[in-house]
Amino acid sequence: MKSFSKNEILGILIILTLILTASLYNFRISLRRARDAQRKADLGQIADAIGAFQNDFGFYPPSLDGKIVACKKDGVDNYTEYKNSLISKDKEIDLFEIYAPCEWGKDSLSDVFDPEYPPYVNTLPSDPQSSMGAYYTYISNENRFQLYAGLEGKDEDDAQSVIAERDISCGVRICDFGRASGATPLEKSIEEYENELLQEKAK
Repeated sequence: MKSFSKNEILGILIILTLILTASLYNFRISLRRARDAQRKADLGQIADAIGAFQNDFGFYPPSLDGKIVACKKDGVDNYTEYKNSLISKDKEIDLFEIYAPCEWGKDSLSDVFDPEYPPYVNTLPSDPQSSMGAYYTYISNENRFQLYAGLEGKDEDDAQSVIAERDISCGVRICDFGRASGATPLEKSIEEYENELLQEKAK
């Protein structure tokens, strides 16, 4: 049996190395695309849950530091009184007195007034790379909301440079993908958009 020469062995090793490198590269791309697909699905699920919340209460949860403020707040016991006031609208309620910020990947989005009511989402999804400092960002003025994620693949069809230009933080990345209520744009602030609507109405 003929033995391989040193040059032949070296050539085989180079070929195997190239194949392994290409395989690892493609594998990493596949993982990245899977994470981005999960981010898109997560934002869809969260947006649907927020929409269901709005249908029940007549407002979108407020936001604080990029988080949804709709979880049970420690020290608040008179939820029945708050719920009656929200339903009857007999007095203005500071929602930050009732609700606490929800933690991504930990808390559910539910009706804090009725523990028996099915949650809008059992656990609010967190970014697939939350352990590395990536997170979703939620912005709301109670009438409208914007929800953002930062995609890893900048060549993704859904990655929008106009969103990235707002320089909103999604943790270790800049947000460049999102979902919003109704016709609310993602490339400008809610305040800016509502001012534009008022100006158009005044014409």
